[in-house]
Amino acid sequence: MTQSVPPQPTDGNPFAQKSDAVPPAPLAPAPAPARNNIALGIVAAVVAALVTAGIYGGIVGATKYEIGYAAVGVGFVIGFAAGKIGGANPVLPVMSAILSLGAVYLGQLIGIAAIGADDLGVSVTTVLTDHFDVVTKIWSEDADLLTFAFLGIGAFAAFSGAKKAAA
Repeated sequence: MTQSVPPQPTDGNPFAQKSDAVPPAPLAPAPAPARNNIALGIVAAVVAALVTAGIYGGIVGATKYEIGYAAVGVGFVIGFAAGKIGGANPVLPVMSAILSLGAVYLGQLIGIAAIGADDLGVSVTTVLTDHFDVVTKIWSEDADLLTFAFLGIGAFAAFSGAKKAAA
């Protein structure tokens, strides 16, 4: 042999060698999602209610109008969070509808406080903490059929969102 190196294989990578000594480890399946956990579903719905109430209040305060689609979004997000995390427990759609009523109401109060804060030149938290009675009085004076329709639509969206997410 006159070559200083052994001949290279012609059909592939010369550095890749098959090693049959150890087979590859099998991949472990992903853990199953937690389902039918009512406590986690309620916690998720409460967190979603607080977050969406703040967002809805910001929208009402910025536009100075109640927007029905936003109330639908609030309800659906609350119901979806409860159903997706909590599973198909029959209590969760009812709880999410109740929480949606509170979230839409709180969002409307935050919106009224934001409008009042703009007019008075103070912060929203100051209006909510120092003049909460005035904010609720304004809400009750301005509440009409459309206000209660938004509350009901939000509750319906929460109920149906929880059912659809759990399916």
